[in-house]
Amino acid sequence: MYRALIFVIFLSISIVAIELVPLNAKVEVDSRKVELGKMLFYDTILSKNKKLSCNSCHDLSYNGAQKSKYSTGIDGQVGSFNSPTVYNAVYNFRQFWDGRSKNLKTQALGPITNPIEMGNTIEQVLIDLKASRYNKLFYAIYSDGVTDDNLADAIAEFEKTLVTLNSPFDRYLRGESGALDKKAISGYNLFKKKGCIYCHNGINVGGNLYNKFGVYESIDSKELGRYNVTQKEEDKYIFKVPSLRNVALTAPYMHDGRSKTLKEAINLMSKYQLGRPIDDDEMDDIIHFLKSLTGELPKSIKDINETK
Repeated sequence: MYRALIFVIFLSISIVAIELVPLNAKVEVDSRKVELGKMLFYDTILSKNKKLSCNSCHDLSYNGAQKSKYSTGIDGQVGSFNSPTVYNAVYNFRQFWDGRSKNLKTQALGPITNPIEMGNTIEQVLIDLKASRYNKLFYAIYSDGVTDDNLADAIAEFEKTLVTLNSPFDRYLRGESGALDKKAISGYNLFKKKGCIYCHNGINVGGNLYNKFGVYESIDSKELGRYNVTQKEEDKYIFKVPSLRNVALTAPYMHDGRSKTLKEAINLMSKYQLGRPIDDDEMDDIIHFLKSLTGELPKSIKDINETK
């Protein structure tokens, strides 16, 4: 179903009709919830062993993800998915690689209760929060205090602010012609010409549709993607297309971290997703363009890093 949809898009929309959109700073949030969510994001109180925080797997001081192929969770357990960045995740149409969560709020509690990530239970988390300074902080914002819904709401509100603005490419899109050099502009044109933009488009340069992993050729994958959610045969190896914002910082790549470098990732995509070769010179220009998608850390995160 999804594969057919992608080909319909290929046939019905010309390359020149698809353009990218600069990031928008206007994300409406409740500042009180943001501050509470920030505290919770960095606090190990949410994990069973009180050693892991959300930031453990989504390092906000660098890329909002990890540099390792897989994240290491409670008791040294290793996951089976590459940790996606939380930066700009507010613009994704679904959360998690298999899209099982519709938004940041429904995603927020998943890692806390995952047995190989934080390994906790919601019941125990609520007990711990009510016995801590958080009880008063929650009641200052929420009339019913500490609840699972309010916990998810506060974390999601903070994550909404994790937007990396003012990348060179965004400045270029806003009319600052000197923000990109000729090599990056060439890379952007190749990005469109080769067809990368069919799946990586919109405000998040991806994150707004599903696609099959291995369109032109089958490719091995232990993970089954959307099939785990729908149990439909046609959904095997269907994954959410990731955002390419800050992609130069988020290696390794793919849902299983199989590509260690941007060059490896582009080679894989050109063969299995695009069905067309990309030579070395073209590759170099595309990588140059992708590096221009690196934005600035939010001010609140910069402040935290400067006090460490």
